[in-house]
Amino acid sequence: MLGVACASGCASPASGPGELPAGANAIVTKVLDGDTIDVEIAGREERVRLIGIDTPEIAHPAFDGRAANDVECYGEEAQRYTGELLALGSGVRLERDIVARDDYGRLLAYVYRATDGALVNYEIVRHGFATPLTIAPNTHFTDLFVDAARRADRDDVGLWAACRET
Repeated sequence: MLGVACASGCASPASGPGELPAGANAIVTKVLDGDTIDVEIAGREERVRLIGIDTPEIAHPAFDGRAANDVECYGEEAQRYTGELLALGSGVRLERDIVARDDYGRLLAYVYRATDGALVNYEIVRHGFATPLTIAPNTHFTDLFVDAARRADRDDVGLWAACRET
């Protein structure tokens, strides 16, 4: 069963200054890469890893216990696209699956834009900026993400077109 990632500690949706927009339980504060964002939830910062997808890495120093790495094919494009989907300061609704955090302490979530309810994880895969990454037991949208990736591959979209080995 899916639940809100911050079930009891979230601010109520509201429309006043400094409050969350209707339908949101978090505000986007940073896009780290194509599948990792920072949000503010009830006055505290949280790092969020989008469940079920994997975008190519961008070049970055070590963070969250991870080693430094170089840019992978389509990594910068994936980061840019996620930033287009999730403007800084925009409201999002986070939903978790079974496991709430990864080994790095990041919240694991399905991310929905508050403005239109779009499932951001799906949009990133559908437009060819990510591949599916299923880690049980967080499998709620596995079939949806796999189908979206197959269509993106078939249509030669995004990383499927740019990163094929010849």
